[in-house]
Amino acid sequence: MLIDLKHLREDYSSTPLEIEAAPADPLQLFEQWMQEALHAKLAEPNALTLATATPDGKPSARVVLLKGVSSSGFIFYTNYNSHKGRELKANPQAAMTFLWLELQRQVRIEGKVQKISAEDSAAYFQSRPKGSQIGALASPQSQVIPDRKVLEAKVAALESTYADVDKLPCPDHWGGYVLHAEKIEFWKGRSSRLHDRLVYELQGDGSWTIVRLAP
Repeated sequence: MLIDLKHLREDYSSTPLEIEAAPADPLQLFEQWMQEALHAKLAEPNALTLATATPDGKPSARVVLLKGVSSSGFIFYTNYNSHKGRELKANPQAAMTFLWLELQRQVRIEGKVQKISAEDSAAYFQSRPKGSQIGALASPQSQVIPDRKVLEAKVAALESTYADVDKLPCPDHWGGYVLHAEKIEFWKGRSSRLHDRLVYELQGDGSWTIVRLAP
């Protein structure tokens, strides 16, 4: 065994998560938890693990940043030709996981994913720092490149081309997705591994059911 982690232990002592006090709409509870994570000044509280899969079920996961929540769902941006973009095109189902260890909280979200409008993608793209816009234009995300110099040369060329421009054109291969949540689980750490888990599931009429799961 290269690394032995069997003896690592952390006992949680968070306040309870009671189903009776839970709001009917899980987005309301998510907003509350996100605001509390922001107030606690956690590093990158909007960081999440995004899991996708091929049509035959081979999974992959990576960390991305949440950039918005609306009644439609959870919004993030990426290169559509990236590994995750190709998987989402072939299998538009995904899962998100937020982990705020300092608050002893986790949120898991599952649902269908679709692209947002090109207009909304362009508006967000051009709101980013110029360096981030150039980076998105320069990087053929997830593709094999011979070395870093290839990227640096592309960046230098774009910096020259757009020297006097702050808002660059949003490329067709870059934009946003929204995950339409169908299932959301809220986890709160409790002592002796008897954690609280509340699961919301979307119903056909737009309402949500709530149940408690064993930890």
